[in-house]
Amino acid sequence: MYNNRRGRDKDKDKDKNAQGGAMRRSMFRRPKSCPFSGDNAPVIDYKDLPLLERYVSERGKIAPSRIGTVSQKKQRDLANAIKRARFLGLMPYVVQ
Repeated sequence: MYNNRRGRDKDKDKDKNAQGGAMRRSMFRRPKSCPFSGDNAPVIDYKDLPLLERYVSERGKIAPSRIGTVSQKKQRDLANAIKRARFLGLMPYVVQ
């Protein structure tokens, strides 16, 4: 269906990129590993403020998982711990 729309053909675009039509410089990417998974990984706890503050920006926002290389499951746990610490008054909601 999409191939006939607006004169685009997905197969032609793939062939063009495979032949080097749109050359992109490949960047070195190190393998991402979650800092909370492994043998000596720290446990996510709302009382561990130095650990939680590493994943909060200067303005008080929770950092996305692509910045902290945290897995999806651990990112949810981390966000819940930060929200719980904020609710209990251990961390500020907004940094002034």
